[in-house]
Amino acid sequence: MANADRILIGRDAELEELSSLLGVGVVRDAVTGADSVRQHVLLAGDAGVGKTRLLQELAALASTRGWQAYAGHCLDFGDSALPYLPFSEILDRLMTQLPDVVERVSTSHPALSRLLPTGRETAPDARADTVDRGQLFAAVHALLEALSDKAPALVVIEDAHWADQSTRDLLTYLFTRPFAGPVALVASYRADDLHRRHPLRRQVAEWARLGAVGRVVLDPLGDDQVRALVAFLDPAVRGADREDIVARAEGNAFFVEELVGAAGGPGHWIPDELADVLLVRLDRLDETTRTVVRTASVAGRRVGHELLAAVVGLEAPALDEALRHAVESHVLVAGEGAYWFRHALLGEAVYDDLLPGERVRLHGQFAAALADCGGRESPLGSAAELARHARLALDLDTALVASVRAGDEAAAVGGPDEAAHHYERALVLLGERPVPDGVSPARVVEACVVALTTAGRPDRAARIAEEQLERLPADTPPGDRARILTAAAMAVGIIDNAELDPLDASDRALALVPDGDPVLRARVLADRALLLHWRGSTADAQIAGAEALALAERHDQPAIASAAATTLTALGKSGDPTQLRAALQAVIDRAVASGALTPELQGRFLLARSYEDWGEWPAAEAAFRAGVERSEAAGQPWAPYGFEPRQQLAWVLYVVGRWDEALDLVKIARPGSPPVPYAALDAIRQSIRQGRGEKVPRRLHRDTWESDGIVPVFSAATEMIAAGRAGAPREAVVVYDEVVALLSRLWHPWFVARLRLAAVALGVLADAMPSMAAAERAALLPDIERLASDGATVIATYDDARGWGPEGQAWEARLTAEALRARWLAGAEIDPAELVGAWREAERSFATFGHVIETATVRVALAGILRATGDTAGAAQAAELARAAARELGARPLLDALGSPATRVDPAGSDALTRREAEILALVADGRTNGEIGKLLFISTKTVSVHVSNILAKLGASGRTEAAAIARRRGLV
Repeated sequence: MANADRILIGRDAELEELSSLLGVGVVRDAVTGADSVRQHVLLAGDAGVGKTRLLQELAALASTRGWQAYAGHCLDFGDSALPYLPFSEILDRLMTQLPDVVERVSTSHPALSRLLPTGRETAPDARADTVDRGQLFAAVHALLEALSDKAPALVVIEDAHWADQSTRDLLTYLFTRPFAGPVALVASYRADDLHRRHPLRRQVAEWARLGAVGRVVLDPLGDDQVRALVAFLDPAVRGADREDIVARAEGNAFFVEELVGAAGGPGHWIPDELADVLLVRLDRLDETTRTVVRTASVAGRRVGHELLAAVVGLEAPALDEALRHAVESHVLVAGEGAYWFRHALLGEAVYDDLLPGERVRLHGQFAAALADCGGRESPLGSAAELARHARLALDLDTALVASVRAGDEAAAVGGPDEAAHHYERALVLLGERPVPDGVSPARVVEACVVALTTAGRPDRAARIAEEQLERLPADTPPGDRARILTAAAMAVGIIDNAELDPLDASDRALALVPDGDPVLRARVLADRALLLHWRGSTADAQIAGAEALALAERHDQPAIASAAATTLTALGKSGDPTQLRAALQAVIDRAVASGALTPELQGRFLLARSYEDWGEWPAAEAAFRAGVERSEAAGQPWAPYGFEPRQQLAWVLYVVGRWDEALDLVKIARPGSPPVPYAALDAIRQSIRQGRGEKVPRRLHRDTWESDGIVPVFSAATEMIAAGRAGAPREAVVVYDEVVALLSRLWHPWFVARLRLAAVALGVLADAMPSMAAAERAALLPDIERLASDGATVIATYDDARGWGPEGQAWEARLTAEALRARWLAGAEIDPAELVGAWREAERSFATFGHVIETATVRVALAGILRATGDTAGAAQAAELARAAARELGARPLLDALGSPATRVDPAGSDALTRREAEILALVADGRTNGEIGKLLFISTKTVSVHVSNILAKLGASGRTEAAAIARRRGLV
């Protein structure tokens, strides 16, 4: 594991603030020549947050700017602390490094010798020490002044919370006496050690009021900074393990380092060394306070006052006194009628320190207190708390009932993840014991499947449904099984899995619906209509949807009616978009009125997609954003039609070139998020990173490709481009074949996105050809023709009645243009006018569509083709438009491709080859003709001829063969 002392992460702002306050690096005002304004600084922060590391970096920065840096440390000697210890440490160092300065100051200030070890041994009596105190302070002040005569001096006093009274008084003297030279002092201390009676607490308050003293508080690291620190310490710690460290360390750098070192341990294990450090705080408390703190650790992260009082059983005054002591000792934090541990890891360490019997007993006491309202209108905590305490107290019947109730409570407030967790707990308990009264196993299974689907984990929902259906009691009513099956069918329908058929589960559900339950039949049919719509079975979907709508309206089921109406409206997607949008708005209004969230989200998504399909970006953005906000407000960002608006909005922002906004939108996707939504959002993030020239993985989220085709559709293109940039263009064809084989199995062979994938693959091959030998380029022709044919087949088989929008038209033009460019570079005879015309059409189509990065990419290729065909003015115009877009996006690869090496001359002299000449010389040495070189470099044959003549003259060669020999001899190629 790497050492954290070798890197400073997430502290740039604090380092800049410190150096600014202290005046590090600026000694004299550039205009007046006077000393710059500087302050001494108090640096506060919790233990382990990174004060020492920051001060080390500050000292290193000061040294690079011509400063001297000296540090002294206070030590925890309790009542035996040595006076002035940090200043003695500094003086000892100066005796070695600058003995002349110490001797000179000691001559005029003899009291300085009192800080040396020999001076301590020969100290006079206490009364004389008191008399000499002022002289000693003046001596230290004079010493620091003398140091500043040589260079600016930075003096650091670390761990002032352990400072003795004499050291604190000396600091007060130095803070209040100005220095003639550049001297800056920093005193650091642990903020969490300053309880109410700590002697430094009053001193800090006094220092902070001084005009010459500033204060910097070192807050915990942010989550992203902790992730970066974990990656530095041990790159192998990833995913859930890394996120666990982020959550538990709470931004404390020391905790992060210890937890990373223990990452291979079981569960939430805390390393012994870290536990010892944390439990030191507990040892300082009296026995009653320790009992209260131990009890609070059993409650978890937070505990209400009433609940804690009910469990502890102390009289109110004694409990208040113990809690006050715990709060003042920075073990607990109080607020809003509750208490929580100042650091979550401290709570874990205290809990782990309990004996097993203590834990069971205390959990039982908490469960009893939570179950007994005691005449109150509401219990002292939630059902989730009761379920946890009952389970850990081994009261499993209570835990089961409470888990079901906790799931219901979470689902009711829009917490599907939490609901699924509680329902799954309940299912585990149901499998281990008799079913208690009032609990329906089938209802728990259905609720769990729905919650998992809503939480964005339909694959798990489908597995649990399949497992639990087999475990249900034989006498489970058919209607209950039908409810589970239709919920399972919806989960399977969301994922792309060729081995599972959602309509099979729907068929079974429909067959099990009792004749006397029209409401259940309406629900199953409404779900079935949506599944058929997803499959493209329009006629069957209309039949199922119409019956579902009729039944729902007849039996006053507005939510089911809204779902059916939304699906029926979606079936009319083709034709006039204005009519479709009006119909969708009507079903959205209907869903809102009936409180049917899923149909509302579906309607909003389809409305936004209508705008997106026609490249109406402002309207699409507004509609998708409405869906994102609605799903967030409902607490269902990963639900069906709750996640999709976010993914599509991020894509819209990517298309229109607002990349930073897109990155902000996908920040929700982190390891630990539902796998498929995470992969889909991260695919957009990786596309942006790739567009900006950052390195991206060569294989993106392959483990989720089978689950949802939307992931490979986006990530495969990124993989192909990455392969091309890595010098492996044939690998791009392999990726294309892999993704086509997969999506052909999940969807059908001629899916629409295959057109874009074929065009991207062709572009990767064409971009790579200039660096290939003629034989290699010719060998690519079969792949070129196959990719072009694939794209043409998609176009030919597409249903014209559904409309071929601006995006489809743009990629159709791009396919044609890329195929012509690739054939041309491979040596085929291509009419230049046809080639230019195809790329002009691609430019026009993407500009009309509004795809900023693709328009710029097309213009880069177009500029090269125009240069090669002699249209230098057109090439310059296309290049400038592309360059402006690339600068706005920060698209470094496009800017690099647009560089003008022919205008840059090697500084070695006028006889040296330019970069363009060096490129051409390498191709000449490879045996290329002027025509081939022109095609490869997108310049005219005449221009190549001029460059070759210049090369021959500069090398003193009589011909191309001699030039190649000279180049090899000189190491130029």
